[in-house]
Amino acid sequence: MNLFDLAGAAAPAAAMCSRKACRADAEWQLLWNNPKIHTPERRKSWLACPDHRAWLEDYLQTRGLWKETLPLSAADGDAGRVG
Repeated sequence: MNLFDLAGAAAPAAAMCSRKACRADAEWQLLWNNPKIHTPERRKSWLACPDHRAWLEDYLQTRGLWKETLPLSAADGDAGRVG
């Protein structure tokens, strides 16, 4: 037994939107890559709520970083905020 067992099982954190100061649940993952520093197959992701999806996509597209937007499945959401 350890200290974490005494506290009980914690529920996984909900995936939150990556937009600054937004605490809404994410429903989308925006995959991107900076070709100046990442290999072509590398994908980083931001999470987006419905209200900020378009804003985040536009931000990445304007800079030539956006690759694709996919729905956030329940399995993906368990990880919380993604880098």
